[in-house]
Amino acid sequence: MLDKIWVRFGLSVAATVLATMALLAVSVAVFSEWQYRDFYRTLPQAVQVELDDLEDRDLEDSPRAMQIYGQYWRGDLLFGEKWSLVVGLVVCLPFGLAVGFWVSRLVTLPVASVAEAATRVATGDFSVRAQAGRYGGEMGEMVRHFNEMTDALEASERERRATAASISHELRTPLAVLRARLHAIVDGVIEADAAEFRTLLDQVEYLGRLVGDLHTLSMADAGQLSLRHDHVDLAALVREVAASHAARLADHGMALELQAPDRDGAATIEADPDRMRQIVVNLIENALRHAGAGGWLGVGVAVQGRSAVLTVSDAGPGLPQRMRARPFERFQHAPGQRSEGSGLGLSIVHALTVRQGGTIEAGASERGGARFTVTFPRVR
Repeated sequence: MLDKIWVRFGLSVAATVLATMALLAVSVAVFSEWQYRDFYRTLPQAVQVELDDLEDRDLEDSPRAMQIYGQYWRGDLLFGEKWSLVVGLVVCLPFGLAVGFWVSRLVTLPVASVAEAATRVATGDFSVRAQAGRYGGEMGEMVRHFNEMTDALEASERERRATAASISHELRTPLAVLRARLHAIVDGVIEADAAEFRTLLDQVEYLGRLVGDLHTLSMADAGQLSLRHDHVDLAALVREVAASHAARLADHGMALELQAPDRDGAATIEADPDRMRQIVVNLIENALRHAGAGGWLGVGVAVQGRSAVLTVSDAGPGLPQRMRARPFERFQHAPGQRSEGSGLGLSIVHALTVRQGGTIEAGASERGGARFTVTFPRVR
């Protein structure tokens, strides 16, 4: 209960009010005692003895006591009480203001820290973090969530910059090849034959694939990726894609080991057939590009409880060290290097899987290569 900010603030205000009231009472009592002692010293000896006797008999309010006060008290009694109250207020007002400001500052310190950090974040400084101090509860949770949001913004900004740099590099290489070879053709250095046009067409097709992949990822990030929701027999789709890649697998010297249930409908999921085909093709193409030397590709579809599971394994070198922590990050190849793909295949697989309600994991296969496991809820 004490973790609630309104409870702590209310208790702090109540404690401040009580402390101020106590100080007011003490200051009034002290001033009244000082006035009484000053009055008592001015009394004749006999009157002092008489007044002491009246106080001993609890007769301070008797007519005789009032007569003594009226005769010997210098000034108005009512004015003395008012002056006591004024002195008390003069003493308590600065104390109450000081304690009130201190309590307010203490309670709202995390809010002030968040406000200051938010101002710097708004200017693009994502390195700043708010400080919760020793507070927990709602204020500590607010600061923790703000810092998590700033962490996400900082990571997003790093990824944006890295992606922009990678895109510029990916576009610059084929454009440089096209420019150089076209200049050579224009200058007559290279003959414009079918082989040369084939080389130029390959660069253009690579650019087309890169732009298409970037468009798919940008649409997925924006939540505007067009998806159909149909019943898809995952096993039948995998068998179809594997058959269409038989020639490419043979060209790369890779033996295909396909395991898929023969019973139609056993691994039916609700997804977009074209996007699911894109997922399977990208996983197989990834193995062809990076694990062809292993000579083996394992593709399997299995039913596990309420889920249909697709696995694509190879016997290649496995995931590079830099990819193991974040295997689906974009443009994972090393700077200055470009393989046949755009470096976005696994990122697209991850985006399409997540957008359709599935999950994907990367690990090691039984033959030491990479293994990708895609899981979707099964339709009964």
